[in-house]
Amino acid sequence: MLSRVAASFYWLSRYIERSDGMLRMLKINYASSQDTVQEFTWEPVMRIFAGLNAGEAEKLDNDSRSVLKYMVTGKSNPNSILNIITLARENARGVQEHITKDLWQCLNEYYHTVKDPRLERALHREDPIGVLDVLIKQVMLYYGTVEITMERGEGRAFMNIGKYLERAIQSVDILDTKFSSISDNPDLLTDTTYWKHLLLSLGGYELYLKTYREGFEAENVLEQVVLNNDFPRSVIYSVNNIQRYFDRLKNDSNADDYREMSFQIGRLQSRIKYSSVKSIKQEGLHLFLTQIRSELYGIGNSLNQHYFANS
Repeated sequence: MLSRVAASFYWLSRYIERSDGMLRMLKINYASSQDTVQEFTWEPVMRIFAGLNAGEAEKLDNDSRSVLKYMVTGKSNPNSILNIITLARENARGVQEHITKDLWQCLNEYYHTVKDPRLERALHREDPIGVLDVLIKQVMLYYGTVEITMERGEGRAFMNIGKYLERAIQSVDILDTKFSSISDNPDLLTDTTYWKHLLLSLGGYELYLKTYREGFEAENVLEQVVLNNDFPRSVIYSVNNIQRYFDRLKNDSNADDYREMSFQIGRLQSRIKYSSVKSIKQEGLHLFLTQIRSELYGIGNSLNQHYFANS
């Protein structure tokens, strides 16, 4: 497969996964902003998904609808849903002969839904939850279309590597941000609503209730998001799938590149697999997550060097 084509598959999938994580986080945080009786801030969400510091976030006056407009349809925000779906569509256009007609139509529908001026008006005048749900369903339609129509070849392997790499980075960033907030406000450690919203934003609330009977505890949340092999958005689940789909790229023509990257992924996989909540706490959660994030970005850089160098 041409490196240009492989890179387009990879980035198409990363952009879609990023939009999914962002939409779910925006939905849960908007609901939280309406329910909380305490002062609410959008700063953690803005920092994770838009790279804004506290001062830049304050320019939006912490107004929920202004934040949603900036994050969903903001043309000046390079990481808005509008802009990243435009990039996803451009990558799909570049490999249109390698994807199914159904998938192209699905992406087109997602793109035109976000571009529709009525969407921005609805964010301003109607219930934003309904608007965000429409976009989340577009992502779900995309994943269903990929699953039932795409050929099980190298293209899909690169798509899944991109998806799970983006997902792992998101889970690490969200966890790091949420636990860092506890340093400034220790009362959050026993705030069940705080942990509930974190789990809802990652789609892990129902699994948590089935797994842990003693209520919401920080250590249990950490265990589920980092170490639970059955949680689709856990860091270990994502890294296991990066390894799984990278194994499908092995061939005689790229043996050296494959060996080097396989070692890199396997090292990260073992690092997480043989960790525990106790060992993570002894090491320091922020340090642990920072190192995991660095390794994930390193995998992305290595993919660019060894597989997308001519893209």
